[in-house]
Amino acid sequence: MTTAADTELLFDEDPDKLHQSAKDELLLNALTRLTEHHWEHCEPYRRILEASGLRPPFRFAQIGDIPTLPVSLFKNFDLRSIPGTSVVRVLKSSGTSGQTPSRVFLDTETARLQTRALVRIFQRIIGTRRLPMLIVDQNAVVGDRRSFTARGAGVLGLANFGRDHAYLLDEEMRIDWRALNTFAERFAGQRVLVFGFTFMVWKYFVEELRRAGRRLALDGGILIHSGGWKKLQDEAVSREIFRGEITDRTGISTIHDFYGMVEQVGSVFVECAAGALHAPVFADVLVRDVRTWRSLAPGETGVVQVVSVLPRSYPGHSLLTEDFGDLLGEDDCGCGQLGRTFRILGRVAKAELRGCSDTHAFQGA
Repeated sequence: MTTAADTELLFDEDPDKLHQSAKDELLLNALTRLTEHHWEHCEPYRRILEASGLRPPFRFAQIGDIPTLPVSLFKNFDLRSIPGTSVVRVLKSSGTSGQTPSRVFLDTETARLQTRALVRIFQRIIGTRRLPMLIVDQNAVVGDRRSFTARGAGVLGLANFGRDHAYLLDEEMRIDWRALNTFAERFAGQRVLVFGFTFMVWKYFVEELRRAGRRLALDGGILIHSGGWKKLQDEAVSREIFRGEITDRTGISTIHDFYGMVEQVGSVFVECAAGALHAPVFADVLVRDVRTWRSLAPGETGVVQVVSVLPRSYPGHSLLTEDFGDLLGEDDCGCGQLGRTFRILGRVAKAELRGCSDTHAFQGA
């Protein structure tokens, strides 16, 4: 069976019916073939595996045995399994000033799979009809269609679910009140989609509405947001406060956070109504002990590893993130969706991350 066929088997599965044990078997086959594919077509990846004593034919007993790369490698090396002439888009992480961003190279097939995956994930929440969409960002964030930051990739990915797009912020990162008023008046009482990155939604939308004494009538709307919570936690803004203020100021009560990264765009993990992050059918999550590298059981805190069958153009199918988290359960979420659930607890300290990556990054469990 080919890698493409393995992926199709996963896309055909219903996340409400696919038990974790069956998913593990499907993922293991697909991820093993992807490891072989990237070994053959990406020389730096091949050298990394060879240095760890790994050579084909690969025989992995479980997903945790798939060799994993730290996401930091994408900041320092151009890792791709396609010729330069096949690159149709370059994604870059949204690092702080002075940091080297990650670079992820997409070909037509990988870009298509990522789009297809996002549709599969978000149609469960949004439905099949495009909704009027308010984007808590600037129009300029999607200006260059060949090179995107993580922000731009997120906006472009979610924009596919919307129509009559309105960008909330002007070039000075201030609310464009005319655009907001037009959108709110035109679509009052209708189902709308609002998307933005978590801190921006709070700082540039919620807080500005509060300062202006404004409340919107977007009841029945859906807010999808993503991004780290550290800045909000520093300001003592909890998830409960965030959600409460959103509902109070906009009328929106259907709110979904999601976890994802530019190194695995498309494989996003969406928060359900029960407050847990879910792995989609074509991806999964493990939690590793930062010192021993063993795979942890639910309730134990460690560094998050993510796997996905989507990356064909670059070796991003098994990645060690820079985040701490813990598993919540397996096949037991109150929302009805099967598979693993987890939560993100914060960023790994640089010293801990360096030790973990140096010691274990290229080894199986």
